[in-house]
Amino acid sequence: MNYNDDLHWESKNFSKIPLSVFSDENIYKREIEKIFIGPVWLFLGLEAEIPNSGDFITNFAGDIPIVVNRSKDGNIYAFVNRCAHRSSTVVRELRGNSKNHTCIYHRWCYNHKGELTGVPYQNGINGKGGLPDDFNKNSHCLKRLKVELYKGAIFGSFSDKVEPLLDYLGPEIIKPLDRFFSKPVEILGYMRQRIDGNWKSYFENLTDGIHAGLLHQLAVKMGLWGSTPDGGIKLDRYGRHSHYYINYLKDTKYNGEYFKNKLALNDLTFSETVNEWDDDISTDTISIFPNVMFATVSNFLMTEQIRLVNPGEFELLSIVIGYKEDSPILRKLRQHQVAWLGPAGYVALEDSEAGALIHKAIKGQDKEHSYLGYGGHGKIKSSDNVLTEIGVRGFWRYYCYLMDFDSTRDNLKYLDSF
Repeated sequence: MNYNDDLHWESKNFSKIPLSVFSDENIYKREIEKIFIGPVWLFLGLEAEIPNSGDFITNFAGDIPIVVNRSKDGNIYAFVNRCAHRSSTVVRELRGNSKNHTCIYHRWCYNHKGELTGVPYQNGINGKGGLPDDFNKNSHCLKRLKVELYKGAIFGSFSDKVEPLLDYLGPEIIKPLDRFFSKPVEILGYMRQRIDGNWKSYFENLTDGIHAGLLHQLAVKMGLWGSTPDGGIKLDRYGRHSHYYINYLKDTKYNGEYFKNKLALNDLTFSETVNEWDDDISTDTISIFPNVMFATVSNFLMTEQIRLVNPGEFELLSIVIGYKEDSPILRKLRQHQVAWLGPAGYVALEDSEAGALIHKAIKGQDKEHSYLGYGGHGKIKSSDNVLTEIGVRGFWRYYCYLMDFDSTRDNLKYLDSF
């Protein structure tokens, strides 16, 4: 199938994005093939979710259901949550602990590595029925993902060609991840929401520093950041991942105290903050292509995973975390700051709505383009300010590199940092 007949990328520098990439069903199918089961590392969860032998979680890699569990040998395995017999879902719970995994339909049983260990009626009964004599359990295991870990984060890949995880992340991402995982973490809770929109619009939002001081007015008024935030964005060598950060405000007129007496809120605890790192960063987001963000907003810590549903719908699964050594005061502060993010968060609610508004406006506009101009149209590289769309262009460049569109193959030669 040719996915490229009607797809036209008007600019060589990825400053104009054809709207059809947000809605075309064939492009969505190609994304699954080329990206989500291609040479990328997908975030699957946290080790803190499965600390004990037999612990498991169910999740999605793109739109593919998976199981992640810790085996008796202490290692973590991930495999597709689809029975090798008649393709039923094997594990139905969100999380738990089990000695094995048994499909409810015909009771095929698998161990923590996804290996088939038990089959009812394999030899039939009284010489009748059963499976062929040459049936081999080893040929009917669940499809396994390659798994690598970093600082307690679990990543998986379907591809044998994917580069080692440390190379995939690169030093620009490893440094802020080390800050995020500077201490052992524990799970405080989960949030999940389904959004009308395309997953790529949301990933664009994660690397867009311009909207923070414009869309999120309450955050500005409370002093989380300014209307012209001070910060920057660092990209890995391919521009596929980004580290976007905003510094604390220095001017007391705009650091939140100026506004708090004028706001009719019963509880301002969520706006309080403690600087627990040796830097001036108030908001720190690490976006790793193609499906996860690690976010620190004041003292609130969260991972946010993108899970695909269809071209016009996706899910966000957020894991709220704290550090095991947190004091009761700091733990309570983190819990209060949940108000910033999540489905009803003062900030995240606006991001979700922005994505839905894009989705609503682009229907039937396949021949049109969106425009990326902030930060200029030059080389895609890190920036010492946040008023740029350089990270969004970096996302699209790497996206096109993996998708291998006919219409962008030559464009990639124009950008010299690959």
